[in-house]
Amino acid sequence: MSVRELIVSKIKDGTVIDHIPSGRALDVLKVLRISGSENFRIAIVMNVESSKLNKKDIVKIEGRFLSKDETDIIALIAPTATINIIKNFEVVEKRKVSTPRVISGLIKCPNVTCITKHEGIETTFEVLSAGLRARCIYCNTELSYPEFVELILKQLGPKK
Repeated sequence: MSVRELIVSKIKDGTVIDHIPSGRALDVLKVLRISGSENFRIAIVMNVESSKLNKKDIVKIEGRFLSKDETDIIALIAPTATINIIKNFEVVEKRKVSTPRVISGLIKCPNVTCITKHEGIETTFEVLSAGLRARCIYCNTELSYPEFVELILKQLGPKK
């Protein structure tokens, strides 16, 4: 296969998430709460050659444009990802993901004594040290980046 050959066809309107670390495409869809039943045409390419990452994944979602908040959430799963917004087969906007400073309502605090477990308060985490740790603003429970990502993937499922 030549370097210029398309594996998946171009999309007319939607979002292309490129430079996803190899093996993380399905996690990106999960964090976006996309299960495949939403009626969007979705293309997933995994483990393709990349000059930047050696191997990468790509996700194309036709008919869906990601918000800035969704772009930032992707940074938790795929910090090297780039977002391309496509309209009429052309890239009209390019975004780099950036880890949000505060994450609210995405996951529940794992601390059983946290007030968010008992008072119906939305859990809010503050992202610390360039995304390497996160801390619950209510009980100060700290999670490492891998623990935080694991909780996101475990607690998030497709929208019902």
